[in-house]
Amino acid sequence: MIFFWAFVVGGLICVIGQLMMDGLKLTPAHVTSILVVVGALLDGLGLYEPLIDFAGAGATVPITSFGNALVHGAMAEAEQHGLVGIITGIFEITSAGISAAIVFSFLAALVFRPKG
Repeated sequence: MIFFWAFVVGGLICVIGQLMMDGLKLTPAHVTSILVVVGALLDGLGLYEPLIDFAGAGATVPITSFGNALVHGAMAEAEQHGLVGIITGIFEITSAGISAAIVFSFLAALVFRPKG
């Protein structure tokens, strides 16, 4: 059943993003930014973790989980280190994903040549 709910929740997040692009004529960059902020707000309100528990990858794979990770890391480190922890927490939690994106993008750029 977890696969069903992951599909439904992840698909719903994507549908919301698509509707924002089609109905509100927003650019993909605007929609991405809005979804990250929504994920951050939901985590700040304590609502994103229950969504992850319910939907699993349906909540952790979409871009909303990046906002969740930013706030989650900042809040966890702020409890331990105060104001400085807010900044270090953001970098600590998200650094692995960003580092992986940079490394894999570099490797892809070595293998593939752009047409243009």
